[in-house]
Amino acid sequence: MSVLGSCRPTLSSAYDVAVLDLDGVVYLGPEAVPGAPEALNQAQAGGMHLAFVTNNAARPPASVGRHLRDLGVDAHDEDVVTSAQAAARLLAGQLEKGSKVFLLGGAGLEEALRERSLVPVLEPTDDVEAVVQGYGPDLLWKQVMQGAVLVRSGLPWVASNTDMTIPTAAGVAPGNGALVRLVAEFAEREPQVAGKPMPPLFEETLERVGGERPLVIGDRLDTDIRGAVTMGWDSLLVLTGVTGLEELVGARPEERPTYVAPDLAALAEAQEAPEVTDGAAVLGGWTASVEGGRLEVSGQGSPADWWRVVAAAAWVHLDAAGQPVATDGVQPPR
Repeated sequence: MSVLGSCRPTLSSAYDVAVLDLDGVVYLGPEAVPGAPEALNQAQAGGMHLAFVTNNAARPPASVGRHLRDLGVDAHDEDVVTSAQAAARLLAGQLEKGSKVFLLGGAGLEEALRERSLVPVLEPTDDVEAVVQGYGPDLLWKQVMQGAVLVRSGLPWVASNTDMTIPTAAGVAPGNGALVRLVAEFAEREPQVAGKPMPPLFEETLERVGGERPLVIGDRLDTDIRGAVTMGWDSLLVLTGVTGLEELVGARPEERPTYVAPDLAALAEAQEAPEVTDGAAVLGGWTASVEGGRLEVSGQGSPADWWRVVAAAAWVHLDAAGQPVATDGVQPPR
């Protein structure tokens, strides 16, 4: 028995499109995650289609594509899909062409709205018909107040995403979700959400890039992996972003990936699932078990297999005990 999946061929040959998160997976701020460009280019050269999918609504696809190419990734602008595009699609289904939408966000949202024949505005005039909200690093507090008042009045309100944090080169920082919560509490209502983990962004991705066997790749359990589970798609969790040991061992069934790996090098590898017997997970020289509510790991082997046995043993314990295993003193291998 195992709570993780196995893949005998390499992941890049088993799936025809990689639905890749960006922040924390491909890059951290302005810098590439070490080894990510090489791994992605190798997968693409082998025939795997790459879709670069992000909940960050601040930048237009062309800007994201240029950033990826600057980092050494063979990326195409048309393969970049953002939560801004998914948000604009949601609004276009509710509004007539030419409708004015109050913009709480950056250039990415503005471009996405225009692409759908909607008119982004920064003034709360009487003919505004909806509000759209997404991450914008230069967003003014005045705009936030004006947008919140419009939301409270009952206008349609779409949030690009509700990520509470974003990974940056300086560490984890507040994400769009933090500001969405502020507006929601003031307006006493909830937005329609376009980004992960909700379906619209995943649907937008396949509409734009195609694919029949998608593999979602992300660093976040609550957005990337939960979204994959919602869609019924397989997923790969990489540990180069916001998910660490504490988050991994506490993952509930709706946030558990099909595969776990340290980084994108996993695309060129087969995936072996641990064998779990009486709560102990064994793989590649490692054994993980839970003793008195504490995680115990022994043996030696690859870092990837270490993470897999830990996840398997921890989740079996969580399902049985109802609370995460204690990890005090447990140090992941480098």
